[in-house]
Amino acid sequence: MQLKIMPKRKRLPAGRVPLILFLCQVISALEVPLDPKLLEDLVQPPTITQQSPKDYIIDPRENIVIQCEAKGKPPPSFSWTQNGTHFDIDKDPLVTMKPDSGTLIINIMSEGKAETYEGVYQCTARNERGAAISNNIVVRPSRSPLWTKEKLEPMTLQNGQPLVLPCRPPVGLPPPIIFWMDNSFQRLPQSERVSQGLNGDLYFSNVLPEDTREDYICYARFNHTQTIQQKQPISVKVISVDELNDTIAANLSDTEFYGAKSNRERPPTFLTPEGNASNKEELRGNVLSLECIAEGLPTPVVYWIKEDGTLPINRTFYRNFQKTLQIIQVSEADSGNYQCIAKNALGAIHHTISVTVKAAPYWIMAPQNLVLSPGEDGALICRANGNPKPTISWLSNGVPIEIAPDDPSRKIDGDTIIFSNVQERSSAVYQCNASNEYGYLLANAFVNVLAEPPRILTSANAHYQVIANRPAFLDCAFFGSPLPTIEWFKGAKGSPLHEDIYVLHENGTLGIPVAQKESTGTYTCVAKNKLGMAKNEVNLEIKDPTRIIKQPEYAVVQRGSTVSFECKVKHDHTLILTVTWLKDDHELPSDGRFTVDKDQLVIADVGDDDGGTYTCVANTTLDTVSASAVLGVVDVPDPPFDLELTDQLDKSVQLSWTPGDDNNSPITKFIIEYEDAMHEAGLWHYQTEVPGTQTRAQLKLSPYVNYSFRVMAENSLGRSLPSQPSEQYLTKAAEPDKNPMTVEGLGSEPDNLVITWKPLNGFESNGPGLQYKVSWRQKDGDDEWTSVVVANVSKYIVSGTPTFVPYLIKVQALNDVGFAPEPAAVMGHSGEDLPMVAPRNVHVNVLNGTLAEVHWDPVPLKSIRGHLQGYRIYYWKAQSSSKRNRRHMEKKILIFQGSKTHGMLPGLEPFSHYVLNVRVVNGKGEGPASPDKDFNTPEGVPSAPSALKIVNPTLDSLTLEWDPPRHPNGILTEYTLKYQPINSTHELGPLIDLKIPANKTRWTLKNLNFSTRYKFYFYAQTSAGSGSQITEEAVTTVDEAMASRQVDIATQGWFIGLMCAVALLILILLIVCFIRRNKGGKYPVKEKEDAHADPEIQPMKEDDGTFGEYSDAEDHKPLKKGSRTPSDRTVKKEDSDDSLVDYGEGVNGQFNEDGSFIGQYSGKKEKEPAEGNESSEAPSPVNAMNSFV
Repeated sequence: MQLKIMPKRKRLPAGRVPLILFLCQVISALEVPLDPKLLEDLVQPPTITQQSPKDYIIDPRENIVIQCEAKGKPPPSFSWTQNGTHFDIDKDPLVTMKPDSGTLIINIMSEGKAETYEGVYQCTARNERGAAISNNIVVRPSRSPLWTKEKLEPMTLQNGQPLVLPCRPPVGLPPPIIFWMDNSFQRLPQSERVSQGLNGDLYFSNVLPEDTREDYICYARFNHTQTIQQKQPISVKVISVDELNDTIAANLSDTEFYGAKSNRERPPTFLTPEGNASNKEELRGNVLSLECIAEGLPTPVVYWIKEDGTLPINRTFYRNFQKTLQIIQVSEADSGNYQCIAKNALGAIHHTISVTVKAAPYWIMAPQNLVLSPGEDGALICRANGNPKPTISWLSNGVPIEIAPDDPSRKIDGDTIIFSNVQERSSAVYQCNASNEYGYLLANAFVNVLAEPPRILTSANAHYQVIANRPAFLDCAFFGSPLPTIEWFKGAKGSPLHEDIYVLHENGTLGIPVAQKESTGTYTCVAKNKLGMAKNEVNLEIKDPTRIIKQPEYAVVQRGSTVSFECKVKHDHTLILTVTWLKDDHELPSDGRFTVDKDQLVIADVGDDDGGTYTCVANTTLDTVSASAVLGVVDVPDPPFDLELTDQLDKSVQLSWTPGDDNNSPITKFIIEYEDAMHEAGLWHYQTEVPGTQTRAQLKLSPYVNYSFRVMAENSLGRSLPSQPSEQYLTKAAEPDKNPMTVEGLGSEPDNLVITWKPLNGFESNGPGLQYKVSWRQKDGDDEWTSVVVANVSKYIVSGTPTFVPYLIKVQALNDVGFAPEPAAVMGHSGEDLPMVAPRNVHVNVLNGTLAEVHWDPVPLKSIRGHLQGYRIYYWKAQSSSKRNRRHMEKKILIFQGSKTHGMLPGLEPFSHYVLNVRVVNGKGEGPASPDKDFNTPEGVPSAPSALKIVNPTLDSLTLEWDPPRHPNGILTEYTLKYQPINSTHELGPLIDLKIPANKTRWTLKNLNFSTRYKFYFYAQTSAGSGSQITEEAVTTVDEAMASRQVDIATQGWFIGLMCAVALLILILLIVCFIRRNKGGKYPVKEKEDAHADPEIQPMKEDDGTFGEYSDAEDHKPLKKGSRTPSDRTVKKEDSDDSLVDYGEGVNGQFNEDGSFIGQYSGKKEKEPAEGNESSEAPSPVNAMNSFV
């Protein structure tokens, strides 16, 4: 089936039909689209588009402009009435009408007066289809009259009396705005006590002496003419009763005082409004203003209530210090009784205001234009409400409908005109007038009867682009009379559209709820009525949606750091993408710190103002997507402020403060510090800390301190800067509450006692005059305490004491107020002296060659004469057991703490003679030494021989030379030599063991294999065992006969000839290869060379024309001279690198001229074995030749 929309048209049935049923049937009248091209072609009755306000107040100093604009087809003509009669503008030279307009311009600036044209004006716009009229426009010139001159007597009042200064401005049009100022044009201050009423008067609830002034001036500002008028200044003088003596009071009459009330306190009374109740009437939609101003002493406070109801929350406002209640957009529901209550300490008074809300007419349903086709039905409905209920009257083309030409197609039913079977002559403009005593409403609505074939107003071949999976709407704006039906087709073959997939709207638009890729194509819209048909094609293209595949993420950063947000977008490549970043839905600040890259927003040096929501908005011409992330900026807190000290007592005070900004990270604690300006100015000390939820702390104080406090806040990011210091607080002096610490008694000489202590600081002194009472006596005697009082010192020396005697010592603090608590006694000793005796019964137990144990008897405590520190053992190596000459060695010292009577001597040398003695040690020094004690250490294993060298290598022998061990640690018994051969694959051969006498330092090994590498292991022995070994490697030399034969073969003529032939053959092959390559051919051997890259075949040298060296596959580098050994001791040769001696038994390497060519293929090895060992096989020129073939 085809998708179509049909107009709903029904004729009025015969017989009487209820109005409501009829209106449901005719509600579908034509609507004319606001298409300029269509409107140009269609005939249309006039419509008023612009007019002056109903109450039109003009400036008499300017020309009068009364607006009236209208549209219609054909264009309408205009006429005016003034005060109900025709206004002939042609007869008044001051009045002109704007071209193609009904607007009047009255030129009163050149001549004439505005008052002449005061009146009621109405505009009529007319064409062949009807006439539209404007509202009645009441034109009045504005007025700003002067104040009438009057003599104002000065006012004298007693302090506390009420006062009302009247303003009474002249009546102007519109009413003026009132305000009070002084001679300097400064507004007078107002308060709960002094305020201006709605009528402009200035009310004083009670006067004060500061209200005395001579320039209370009321000003009236007339906004329409931009003029300000002022009243004569009013003088007010406020005096107190005490200022009036009896004589002056007797000579003054009562009338010279403003009022007769005394200045005593009194309950409130209302200055306005008067009485207990009043009435107020207001129109719907206006602002309801209710006012109550009261006098009294003290000044009353006013508040409001509504009886039997509540005040509307969103529409209620309090002005003028709550003396005025305002309700905006007042409605009938706001009617009722409102009560204002004035109250002070002596009583309360109330006033009830009964509010009635009336209403000028307002629309419920204003009549709408009707466009009908011949034979159709319709209705104009005009419904309005008001209080009282408005009356409805109809006009046709500006004429009351009762006297208008008759039209058989219309029928009037109160607020409705019903049309049936209309014809073109039924076209007209109807006016509905709704009026009551508070105003009127006038509305124009035309009935336009048209017969038009279908028109499609949408542009032809429109191209629509829609994002996939979103709704698509294809427009087909149309017009016709009668109303056309609309059908939609898709594709060139005109396949119909089904209702289950598509939605056809009444305005002709085709809706696709979810557009897919297959929705792409050409769509055709067809409009038909009985007068004809029209069609239009549109194209639909579906695009991929824009998606944010990587969204910005929530971030919290510290102030001053850098943060970045990432936003990666995927979009249809045929659309242009723009990515915009917003902060809190506004553009990014124009700041160099904000950098927008392809996919990133980077913010450097983040500040507090940068916190907020950042949104990435990706736009194409078809869709918009966005993603947001919140940036939280945190930092250490701002410093606290407003520090205040309260509850100030002798030993405590309360400190309170106001926290600074926590910079988005909650404060966890507050740290309080103090400064003692009296004793340590500029130095701050920790006092206490409190949780971050507290803003006060009770602080304990010390006496005689000039305190200042500061507070720091701390959060998870760190600590704030300190606050500004608090005010200083000096506590009273008191006796010290503590005594010095670290009291000690030690003698510096054998006959004195030095008493020391840690002095109290100024903070701990608690008062002026800090001193110390030092007391002492012998611990074991019955002596009385001896005391002295000292100041500004931290030690006292007692002379003439016996040596090392225990004493009891006390140090007590005191100041000008009193003594500290009695201190506890500590024990000390008088001075020490050197010990008098040496340890006895010293004996040594040798455990092994490097360790011995020493024992001794303890020294009696009395002979130590001091604090026992321990014992010292002095020991030294006196002579060698193997050499009988006596040789003194450096003494060594071991210290054993405390009362130990034995100790171990480590690190001794074996086979050595040692001497030791023991001494006791106290705080003064060492006592005498014990008699020397000798002991010997047994033999030990020797160290490795000092050096091992291999000299004079021959074909089958090697000679070893060595130095004895540096530390034999006994008598050497023999040397052990072990050696084994190493083959070319670095494998070790059988190990041979050989014993050598201890008196030897040289040894020759014979019957060795020629050109073979050997590894040697060599160590010495004593009776205690074998010592550390030393290793070395060496190689026997090459067989001279074999080397000579190799040289002879290399110099034979046949070999030289063979090598020349081979060289010539290779040269020819290279030339052929070169020629074929130039011709584009490919040399087969070259292919193989390219494929296998044979390392044995080298190119011809370009410098000397010879062939490159050829060698065995493993020969890549020249043979390095010599060999490496594990001990880094190398057996070196002194021969030249150019000689073959390195590889044989002394064969001279000089060749003849022919031999020099052969030398290019000599058997030098280019690469050593992995461990640097020389090969045991001598190379031969024959090998080089074999490599050629």
